[in-house]
Amino acid sequence: MKDEMVAFAAAHAADLKGLRIASTETTGGRVLEAVPDLELVRLKSGPLGGDQQIGALIATGKIDMMIFFVDPLTPMPHDVDVKALMRLAIVYDIPMALNRATAEILLRR
Repeated sequence: MKDEMVAFAAAHAADLKGLRIASTETTGGRVLEAVPDLELVRLKSGPLGGDQQIGALIATGKIDMMIFFVDPLTPMPHDVDVKALMRLAIVYDIPMALNRATAEILLRR
């Protein structure tokens, strides 16, 4: 869903500007290519620990909302990591968007 995330970031660049964004390596790089003026911190690639790094940010109160587009029809090699990340967002009561429609609602704040 990287293409979808890049398109979303480009379409909502004004809403995202000024926010501190944490992203996994590859997705973050692609988003920054499309919207270079975002304040985006790139963590490790998801399968190499980036999802866990984001989980740690959630657990330490450094994440206010999570936008993580998921394709339910495509198996993910790091599915267990993604589920753990979703579980943490639920446990810590972090608003979480798994699709574009929900992400747009979250950005309306």
